[in-house]
Amino acid sequence: MQGVEDDEEGEGDDVGPGQPDDSSEEEEEDAEEERRIREGFIVDEDEDEEEEDDEETRKRRKRRKKHHKRRREEEEDLEEDDLELLEENTGGAFKKSRLKRLVRRGGSESPPTASSSKRRAIVQSDDEDLDEPLPRIQDIQQIWDDQRDEEDDDADGDIDDFIEYDDDEEGGIPMDEQAREERRKERRRQQLELRRKARGAHPELAGIDANAWAEIHDVFGDGHEYDWALVIDEDGDFEQEHTKDMKLQNVFEPSEIREHLLTEDDHLIRARDSPERMQLTTSSLSNSASLSLHQNITAEDINKDGARWVTLRLSQEKQKEYFGTEGAYQHLQGELVMAVTFSLRSMFVDEYEVPFIWTHRRDYISHFDVNDPSSPRHEILSLPELWRIYYLGQKYRSLVERRNALSASYSRLGVTDMYYTDEIFPAIDSIEVVADTTEWLLMKYKDRKQNEAAFRFHDDEVEVEKKHKMPSRISAYELAKKSIVSRLAEGFGIASHEVVLNFLNETRLHYVDNQNLDPLIYAEQFADPDPAKALEPEELLRRARMIVATELGKDPLLRDNMRQLFRKHALVSVHPTERGIAKIDEQHVYYSFKYLNNKELDKLLESSQFLYILKAEHELLVTVSITLPLEIKSNFERRLIDAFSSDSLRDSVKAWNEERSRIVQEVLEQHLIPAGVKWTREFIREEEEDWIANRCGEELRKRIDVAPYSTRHMKLGAIPSVIAVSWGKGDPQKDAISVVFMDELGRYREWIKIDNLVDTETRDEFIDMIHRRKPDVIVVGGFTMATAKLSKRVKEIVTGRSDAEASGSFTEPTFDIPVIYVPDGLARLFMNSIRSKNEFTALPANARYCVGLARYVQSPLNEYAAVGSDIAAISFDEEDQHLLPPDKLLVVLEHTIVDIVNKVGVDINRCVTDGYYRHLLPFVCGFGPRKARELVAKIDGLGGSLVNRNQFIKSGILTTKIFLNAAGFLRIIQEVDDLKAKHRMDDEHAPDPLDDTRIHPEDYELARKMATDALELDEEDIHDEHPSHVIGLIMQDSDSERKLSELSLDEFAVSLYNANQEMKRHTLNVIRDELLQPFAEQRSSFPPITSWQVLTMLTGETQKTLSVGLIVSVLVFRTRPDKADVRLDSGMEGIINSSYLVDDLTKGKTIQGVIFGVTLDHDADLFQVDLSSRPSDFAEGDTDFRQKTKDPDWDHAQEDRDKDILARKKRAEVTKTRRIIKHPHFHNFNTAQAENYLDSQQRGDVVIRPSSKGVDHLAVTWKVDDKLYQHIDIVEKNYDPTGQGSNSEFYVDVNHTYTDLDELIVHHVKAMVKLVEQLMAHERFKPGSEDELHLFLKNQLLANPAKSMYGFTLNRKRPGHFNLCFLANKDSTVQTWPVRVTPEAYYLFEAAATGVPELCDAFKVRHLHESQNATSAGGGKTPYGAGRTPARGGYTPGRTSVRPTRTPNPYGGSTPGPNYGTAPTNFGAPPSQPPYAGYQTPRGYPPPPGGMNPARHAMIQNASNNRGFR
Repeated sequence: MQGVEDDEEGEGDDVGPGQPDDSSEEEEEDAEEERRIREGFIVDEDEDEEEEDDEETRKRRKRRKKHHKRRREEEEDLEEDDLELLEENTGGAFKKSRLKRLVRRGGSESPPTASSSKRRAIVQSDDEDLDEPLPRIQDIQQIWDDQRDEEDDDADGDIDDFIEYDDDEEGGIPMDEQAREERRKERRRQQLELRRKARGAHPELAGIDANAWAEIHDVFGDGHEYDWALVIDEDGDFEQEHTKDMKLQNVFEPSEIREHLLTEDDHLIRARDSPERMQLTTSSLSNSASLSLHQNITAEDINKDGARWVTLRLSQEKQKEYFGTEGAYQHLQGELVMAVTFSLRSMFVDEYEVPFIWTHRRDYISHFDVNDPSSPRHEILSLPELWRIYYLGQKYRSLVERRNALSASYSRLGVTDMYYTDEIFPAIDSIEVVADTTEWLLMKYKDRKQNEAAFRFHDDEVEVEKKHKMPSRISAYELAKKSIVSRLAEGFGIASHEVVLNFLNETRLHYVDNQNLDPLIYAEQFADPDPAKALEPEELLRRARMIVATELGKDPLLRDNMRQLFRKHALVSVHPTERGIAKIDEQHVYYSFKYLNNKELDKLLESSQFLYILKAEHELLVTVSITLPLEIKSNFERRLIDAFSSDSLRDSVKAWNEERSRIVQEVLEQHLIPAGVKWTREFIREEEEDWIANRCGEELRKRIDVAPYSTRHMKLGAIPSVIAVSWGKGDPQKDAISVVFMDELGRYREWIKIDNLVDTETRDEFIDMIHRRKPDVIVVGGFTMATAKLSKRVKEIVTGRSDAEASGSFTEPTFDIPVIYVPDGLARLFMNSIRSKNEFTALPANARYCVGLARYVQSPLNEYAAVGSDIAAISFDEEDQHLLPPDKLLVVLEHTIVDIVNKVGVDINRCVTDGYYRHLLPFVCGFGPRKARELVAKIDGLGGSLVNRNQFIKSGILTTKIFLNAAGFLRIIQEVDDLKAKHRMDDEHAPDPLDDTRIHPEDYELARKMATDALELDEEDIHDEHPSHVIGLIMQDSDSERKLSELSLDEFAVSLYNANQEMKRHTLNVIRDELLQPFAEQRSSFPPITSWQVLTMLTGETQKTLSVGLIVSVLVFRTRPDKADVRLDSGMEGIINSSYLVDDLTKGKTIQGVIFGVTLDHDADLFQVDLSSRPSDFAEGDTDFRQKTKDPDWDHAQEDRDKDILARKKRAEVTKTRRIIKHPHFHNFNTAQAENYLDSQQRGDVVIRPSSKGVDHLAVTWKVDDKLYQHIDIVEKNYDPTGQGSNSEFYVDVNHTYTDLDELIVHHVKAMVKLVEQLMAHERFKPGSEDELHLFLKNQLLANPAKSMYGFTLNRKRPGHFNLCFLANKDSTVQTWPVRVTPEAYYLFEAAATGVPELCDAFKVRHLHESQNATSAGGGKTPYGAGRTPARGGYTPGRTSVRPTRTPNPYGGSTPGPNYGTAPTNFGAPPSQPPYAGYQTPRGYPPPPGGMNPARHAMIQNASNNRGFR
């Protein structure tokens, strides 16, 4: 039981820094001098006077030296052992280094220690740096000067004994003894001055408490031992001379300077007439906030392009409402643009903050028809949209700055580039385009930039700035561009920027200058004459393609077009890594997107899913691929090829077109698509972070946009007095109950500590406190479920009723005081903060927790504003907040607090006297931490209070822009007597009733005009009165509401607009409301807490952790006949009724239970969970309840494949026994080992190996082509584990069963090898990828427009089979049909072909048949126009795209066919080699496939008959 109302008493007398320290020796010498004068012992001769002075000087020096010597001998006796003993007994630390005097950097090169910087902190601080004066204690002030005084005097004494002419001579002029003496006196005067300044310091700020100071005093004295050294040799007064000016950097650590906002940037921010938040790069709450170096955009920039740029990016809803074909506000498009223009001009030209615009300029962002005042008013922009405009305005400002910097860089190049000036620069509308343009200019004019110095004359004076030599990086493009290959690149006949212009305009603005020679022949002309250095024509041509592809890929307009495609059509897919497949189970947080497949970009923007995807990717659990739909990509590719190609039909032109197609492929895969993917990742990340940050801001708004707690007897907005009660963790053996009372002004008044509320004595003490303090509300808080018991007991005491008593009996006095819970997140943060320890040093942590609870009840807004940068540690979105960067979160939270603080207003005079309330001031418009601190210091210097708002300007307290921003939100509360009093018209110190309203000073005349009209007064009636005298009259008028409502504000607004073009309709409403109720409470009432919030506060349990169906562990702590009482790990109690009990329950046993109900009622302090312990209830587990939901865009096929792989691995681990077969082709390999082994073998070679499917399975792997292998699963029927069986059968499928492995290899594998080699040797077969075959067919069709083209290529997705690709005519797209290979024949769908000619005939017949059917079904139209070929079943085998997206399964049987649907492709990384490596021109016969004997290839080729359909 403790009370802390008593004031603390200080010890000792205050000694001012300017008081002299006269020693007793000086007094004795003065008396002796007077006595000698009276007795006439003064000799008039000058020589006698000099001798006497010298004698006195020598005596004083001897006394000093003798005293120093004795003092040093005494200190040397204090050894280390004695110091250690002192430390042990006192608990303090006594080290010699601790008593060293601060060595200033001005006189020494050694840096100051950390402790010295703290000791000097107050010496260099201004008045504004300290909120309240601290007491000064003489002994403590001088403790740091003792040793330094001794050292200085020793030094003086030593100098007296030596004559050092070299040191004493100044400027080479010898000095006599008298001059040297004068110099020593001057030094002592300077040192004394420094000591006097040091005495003004506040030692309490040095981080040493009072007990430690007392121990130091006992050991080292009171600091007066060296007063004799401070005696001034001369009796006369002298004028003090200041030492050399010192900077804060010479004394303090940079971190301390930043912490106290005393850096040069901080001083500049304070001095500039600009809102503080607008001068910072990030939130003023951030510790990393720094001065912004941005240049404000001009009104010309805003009118020219800024308003349009911001309006188009405002929001999708605004676009639909104002610019959509069915928008409800299409007629207000112009007003929207004007409102955005006005907002931008106000923010970035006039420098008004958002709340000022919302409160005092809302008429300019709303629609009011002056021609039809009766029409409804419409708010064009909302408050969140104003903040959005401010955010977009900052981005536009950065864009303007970078665009201007780009223009300056271009000008310095000294070139004229019409493509840049006419096309690129006008199209710059984003920072990405600026970056692309900068890179493009650097690539194109790099040599020009490097040779800039060559344009200067030899006699020009140039400042040479030394720079470190940077490592040179020369790309392959630069090397090729500087070589003769650049001339070869010009052979493509069209410049890269001309290709882009053709592409963007979708027409031939520029035509290709065709070459007459074939590309290879043309390239040979550029080969080096030296055979040793000469490159092959193919290599030269490849480098030329690389030059053109790089120039196209770096083109800003082309890259911007690709970004727009990704913004509209991008698809996001996720593929788990091998580690992710195993780690991400159904309960993992990443499971919802584990198999995400082709999810549209717009579906990701209003969620946090992509941020989790990036986090999982960082943890190496998934890989992310961002792709374009095949139709979009193929359309882009086709358009770019058309813009690049020539229409000529010559063979050489066709060959050049083929090279151009390869360039387009390289541009896409290596430049445009990777750049688009990178931009899309950052775009989605930024959008999702903004979405989460806005959610956190809205949650904060719900918490602080509420009035203080009020009872039914209180007025809304009034601050209650509060008693806060807490039991801490609720341990009866350790924790006491803390009770804290805070009055209605938010001041801490009393704290008591009691053991419990059960004993009569302690209960009476608690009741007595309620009687004395009469609180409006009692708030209860704590950290465990024991708080519920405390709350229940407090309610019993307050109501005088307990559960055990009858409902009508009252044994104790009752109080009409509510007992409530409140959220305690801020209180928990406050109790352990440095701020709470400094403010309430005498209170323990639990009592400081109670202070935090009470303050939250009195003003949630004030409590959140006081948190500062720690507000980021408070949870506003439990699931997603951790994904945000702290600075981005702080910006949004600060904007929210700024909105509400300006909505409520701030009493400026209270800010000066109340340090806690002062935390609101930095959030007023125009202010920040620096300007708010300076404002308080200035007002404090003028007397501590203001009478009216005019003093802000007339007393020089605020600058113009800050005053305009803040004036309407700074209250100067008026007393009732001030409203009745009369003041002269010219009385500058008269209170003004309008200063206690939200009305801005610029609208005072409107308010006075309205009041005059409402009172029906004439100007003569108020001619000699104060201008606001009528305001006091209307406020005191009992019928003011009726009189003001009778005014026609619509007509008044129209007249103001017609007279001065001023929009004031909303302002007039504000004036009327403020005249009726100045600064009326506009916030909602204090929201009641929910039972789930209380449960989470006390236990940490949430609706997710206690959802029905979950299995939890519980401890049985009590058993009864009909039920058992249990406790969860969180401390929450539960009940298991008899019908759900098991027989063997005993006290202290931990069991499993299933949750099937939760009962919560915080008003009755009831928190209970109902469980079942029957094994049958939790036998099935709770996986279904804990499982994460799958995303709708889920790749089920990939999930099944991965599950199958995992199952195989598990089976392989179980059956680790490997089969051993005596066969020359058998190897104990897995899949990877088998492929590595066959990599160096010939095509058709075979490996037999064990299978992971089981011991009765074998796998046969044979080499189809380089890096292509077919794996055949073989089932051994009648398998005998002993190896003794002889009737085994090797089953491949229903039609293929063999008696031994040799038969299987010869009749199955080798037979397929033969068919594969025959087809690969055919002239219609093209090696390489399917894309290369598509390109070949297109080029062939360009050369022969009247014919159809087809060809074969290997099916890379299904090794051992082929794809038949064909192009019917120039208006169709490439179609793909699969060709299946079996030991007997080729299969084109159901048709079997024993040879390649038969396969070609089967294709032509089927194609002709389906074409005829399509023609007859389509009314005579060609089926190729739409790019679709009908197939069986009424659907086509392909779609209108470069790659077909749907093809029927031709394989049938038990062998599944390949899925020719849209496969996700990762465009994020360029291919490792050129996509056309190994490609040959279509003329002549193809070369023999790799690995085949040339003679064998020629034989097969001659036997094959070319029957292509032409």
